[in-house]
Amino acid sequence: MSFFTRLFGGREPRDALQPLYCMVVARARDPQWYVQGGVPDTQDGRFDMIAAILALILLRLENQGDAFGPQSALLAELFVEDMDGQLRELGVGDIVVGKHIGKMMGALGGRLAAYRDGFKPDGDARESLLRNLYRGTEPADDAVNYSVTRLEQFSAALAETPGADIVSGTVPELA
Repeated sequence: MSFFTRLFGGREPRDALQPLYCMVVARARDPQWYVQGGVPDTQDGRFDMIAAILALILLRLENQGDAFGPQSALLAELFVEDMDGQLRELGVGDIVVGKHIGKMMGALGGRLAAYRDGFKPDGDARESLLRNLYRGTEPADDAVNYSVTRLEQFSAALAETPGADIVSGTVPELA
């Protein structure tokens, strides 16, 4: 928060997106991803799940052209801020936090590209998720099918949700 915002009581533009980001994290922490979906319940697995939900939302907003570009950028900033805080809680020092954040942003960018292709109508969401959510280790077919189906349904529901609703934090429930 900037000095003037604290002094004069204004709101940071990112504050309006906080409910959406909190929803992303809450959806990614749903235990069913880790139990039924076979996503590793590790720091990496939780990061990958947050990145998957966030990527699908960012891709939905991207489909609106430039209309939600600023909100998408601010949402990505909230992600960076959260990941920075998580790394510091884990004891990562100031000197290397930036390097870790750079890798995380690169990972998010990679997932955006993979999910952009994987979740389009003729895409292969399963392959995208195997590479990015499961990092190449294939769990049981039932687990992968669970995650693929649930994320495809979420992506389809997002496509039907107005962008203004999404940025306000009103996002479809996961099936």
